Amino acid sequence: MSYQEKVTQWYKELQDKICAGLEVEDGQASFLEDNWSRPEGGGGRSRVIQDGAVFEKGGVNFSAVHGSLPDNIKRALGVSKSEFFASGVSIVLHPKNPWVPIIHMNTRFFEIEGETWWFGGGIDLTPIYVEPIHAKSFHSELKSTCDKYDTEYYPEFKKWADDYFFIKHRNETRGVGGIFYDRLNNKEWTELFDFNKEVGETFLKAYLPIVKANRNKEFTDQNRNWQLIRRGRYVEFNLVYDKGTKFGLETNGRIESILMSLPNHASWPYNFQAEEGSAEYETLQKLKKGIDWV
Repeated sequence: MSYQEKVTQWYKELQDKICAGLEVEDGQASFLEDNWSRPEGGGGRSRVIQDGAVFEKGGVNFSAVHGSLPDNIKRALGVSKSEFFASGVSIVLHPKNPWVPIIHMNTRFFEIEGETWWFGGGIDLTPIYVEPIHAKSFHSELKSTCDKYDTEYYPEFKKWADDYFFIKHRNETRGVGGIFYDRLNNKEWTELFDFNKEVGETFLKAYLPIVKANRNKEFTDQNRNWQLIRRGRYVEFNLVYDKGTKFGLETNGRIESILMSLPNHASWPYNFQAEEGSAEYETLQKLKKGIDWV
């Protein structure tokens, strides 16, 4: 079985496993599947959950696509050949309850035929209200996963996430970070594939305990309004800075799948200022790079 066949099979299995786990946790809504094909080559399965008991909107997408890279992306990647293959699973979940964090995961394999290959991905958590106990448990799971393969991974990839998931024009991190890595090909393919699989397996272990602890918490209109503002920040990052969004748009990707990460509802009140001493203000103080959550 080729590398491409192995990763394609695995990512489909990962999508199935994560969707099943999320449906059980939600208890009300099910994922709707949308199979699609890409004229330039390949396709995928977009699965979306909406209006559930826990998840207001979320997607768990699988894709395996191939084609020819535009010249600007070839230059950005520093490659000479054009024919590429890319496969992976991408997840974003926007819960109903403001006490349940937004979460994102992406795990992917990329290959330039006859030239190079690499793995990329990561998981990051975007709480509406930062609760250090949950940030610690989340990061502890990620560190445990990384340490199985290389004790340098977690500190390196944690810093990479802090730097990557940073909203420059707001001077704040998107959330409490997690891990992020890209163009990982410095070890044997099988070892890196195993690491990438382990990251995928960590998703439910790291996230569901936080969902269970917060899903039934009562919330106020003020909490909901803050949630909509924080979702607005999420939208800003994805449309302005996210490399995956840019790559999808510049390679004629499927728009509905690319923009699955956007919530149904968000807000941008003019010149909002959190009141000093409020829970909202305290969360803003924790949206900084370099916090040692573990």
